[in-house]
Amino acid sequence: MTTEHLLQRLERLLERIEQWLPPAAPPSDWSHLAYRWRKIGPRGHLEPVKHPHRVQLRDLLCMTAQKDEIVRNTHQFVAGLPANNVLLWGSRGTGKSSLIKALLNEFAGRGLRLVEVEKEHLVDLPEIVDPLTERGERFLLYCDDLSFEADDASYKSLKAILDGSLAAAPENVLIYATSNRRHLLPEYQAENLEARAIDGEIHPGESVEEKISLSERFGLWLSFYPFKQAEYLEIVDHWLARLGARVDCTQEPVRRAALQWALARGSRSGRVAWQFARDWAGRHPRGQDHDDCAG
Repeated sequence: MTTEHLLQRLERLLERIEQWLPPAAPPSDWSHLAYRWRKIGPRGHLEPVKHPHRVQLRDLLCMTAQKDEIVRNTHQFVAGLPANNVLLWGSRGTGKSSLIKALLNEFAGRGLRLVEVEKEHLVDLPEIVDPLTERGERFLLYCDDLSFEADDASYKSLKAILDGSLAAAPENVLIYATSNRRHLLPEYQAENLEARAIDGEIHPGESVEEKISLSERFGLWLSFYPFKQAEYLEIVDHWLARLGARVDCTQEPVRRAALQWALARGSRSGRVAWQFARDWAGRHPRGQDHDDCAG
């Protein structure tokens, strides 16, 4: 077999192999405000979010302290000043994710961009960050509902990009993560038995230290707790007004229905208040007459 014939056979073989390879990732379109990291086989790319959530900061009630802190930190970030990675942790439905989305709408005009990264893609963080480093925009890597199991080693990638990698973290990238767990990992009662006393001081065991070492890499912690009944009803009133619901009859039926709605779901969260308001507004639109205001 001649060399020319062998090369021809190799070319035909490569053509067949290429048909099975995943397509090349599309080039990044930097004209959008928000992105998601998507994988095509082994390759990843930034997929634009064409219609990001348009929640506004003024719509997020009963979280003044948390809102003030994260707005201050984000203001420093977009101004090119030192700022911290942020962990928003606490009860479900209390507005943690909505607060991050509202920041995009507040600061997009000043160059802020949002990149959503799923937990299973944290191993790609160096690859995600690399094309962002040379950009003039300021990027928040948004990790929603972040938590790890005890045997999940993928959190090491997050630890490295937060603080611990040999490479310096880019100045135009921060990580804002939400979680129901303060330390992002399950905490067991038996781990307290590892604690030891040294010179009269209590020092946590290795298991606890490992878990704390991840969450403490976030320079700013914001805690979210279940809403009180009065706060829940305040949020309901706000969304009813924003959605144009008809509530010009006596308020007692609305209040009673809102509390029953929360009781059925076992939560007085902002999410539940929003869901009730949407249901009520849909059944009682302004400008229509109803005999039964309570529905």
